[in-house]
Amino acid sequence: MNILVLNAGSSSLKFQLIRTDAERMASDSDERLARGIIDRIGGEAVLDFKAGANESSRRASPIRDHRQAFETVVQWLIDSDSGVPISGLDEIHAVGHRVVHGGERFTHSMLIDDAAMRGIEDTIDLAPLHNPHNLKGIHAARLALGAGIPQAAVFDTSFHATLPEHAYLYAIPYSLYRRHKVRRYGFHGTSHRYIAYRYRQLTGAPREGTRLITLHLGNGCSACANAGGDSVDTSMGFTPLEGLVMGTRSGDLDPAILELIAGKEGLSIAEVDSLLNKQSGLLGISGLTHDMRDLLAEEREHGDRRARLAIEIFCYRVRKYIGAYLAAMGGADAVVFAGGIGENSAEVRARIVAGMQWAGLELDSAANYRTVGGTEGRISRDGGRLAAWVVPTDEELLIARDTARLVLGVVPRY
Repeated sequence: MNILVLNAGSSSLKFQLIRTDAERMASDSDERLARGIIDRIGGEAVLDFKAGANESSRRASPIRDHRQAFETVVQWLIDSDSGVPISGLDEIHAVGHRVVHGGERFTHSMLIDDAAMRGIEDTIDLAPLHNPHNLKGIHAARLALGAGIPQAAVFDTSFHATLPEHAYLYAIPYSLYRRHKVRRYGFHGTSHRYIAYRYRQLTGAPREGTRLITLHLGNGCSACANAGGDSVDTSMGFTPLEGLVMGTRSGDLDPAILELIAGKEGLSIAEVDSLLNKQSGLLGISGLTHDMRDLLAEEREHGDRRARLAIEIFCYRVRKYIGAYLAAMGGADAVVFAGGIGENSAEVRARIVAGMQWAGLELDSAANYRTVGGTEGRISRDGGRLAAWVVPTDEELLIARDTARLVLGVVPRY
């Protein structure tokens, strides 16, 4: 079954075409036929497409909206010169969409019909920067392929629907939850779900009884406590701003700071929100960049104090959440790293777990520095009570598998 996976952003459309064997979806017989992105939609867009193992092709073209972007992707996929092994629209069997927010209504991936569309629209207040653009991708696919092609929504928040009340409620008047659904939702759920699944597959660990702390560390960062295959706590909250220090997001902070910043700096609430989401985190502390690779280079080559400080705060915050989730679950079997930083920076991984011998965690330095660039494997020493692994995330594959299962009438198990 060929599944077209879409991730529609405000001015971008990412895609992958994945062939997944619907009869043996647990056997890793999937094949990535094509991938790409159209960036800067609304002007002179940049198109970067890649078929299979071929070299990527890059060009510029005016793309006015998401509908035209999707049509451009589809035309390329079926073009005989693209190198993609399909010849017509009838060989795209379904479309799977990443949708950021499902609120309390959508606790599992689901096929998209008119009722689901209205439900996603109802959650726009919870994710005004994401869900409207996800809906644009859904509309574009429906217009280009017709209503007969099944479409599925896979929600970032759904995996965290298993959070218990004591983990998802904030200590504010309960009426605010009842009236406005102010609570912890968590994000990166598709990634955390895949990481936990892949860890169990690699180790042969049973779903029941396995306790993991999964760390999605990239420009956006989150931690998740996973017990028996379920999310029982996570660092992101009502929005993706809460939790770990990120590339440009502050993570946890005293909410009274918002009023002080607004008054002292003469900023509106919207401007303070923008400051915390786009000018804080690694960028705000270092004053240089949000890119961890550049910060490590600045520290190493120039001894930059603020670059070092940004790295230290980042690692400390992750280590603190690991400790909190060890306490919440009464221990864990492994800490699993994923995301751009988690998968590729052995140095950051080493700094995060430094001094965690008390928990039975000590890295194997050679294995840690060898496990980079998309490789997976154990990076802790044998015999420790708490293991450490690197498992590159693959959200698109999970979306493709969920979509195929839904088309076959099977509700994916989370």
